Amino acid sequence: MLAGAVAFLVSAFAYAGGPSGAGLINTCFSCHGTDGHSAGAMPSIAGKDSDYIEGRLLDYREGRRQGTVMNRIAKGFSDEEIRRLALYFAAE
Repeated sequence: MLAGAVAFLVSAFAYAGGPSGAGLINTCFSCHGTDGHSAGAMPSIAGKDSDYIEGRLLDYREGRRQGTVMNRIAKGFSDEEIRRLALYFAAE
């Protein structure tokens, strides 16, 4: 049942338009690769635990973790957007 709920949330998020939908996901693709599967030096985020992804993004946003551009990027995400990103990439 949990898998079904996660799949629903992920699909709803993936098909949503605007800043909290596909455009938000595309922000990650440019560095972390299509669907979070990096082909280069950036770490892949696909399949990581959603709590891990969410925690890292919150740490970047709040300045508890330093990155080259991630702090600036994460500051633009709301708590809900971070949660949705984490669910999306955990399901990839």
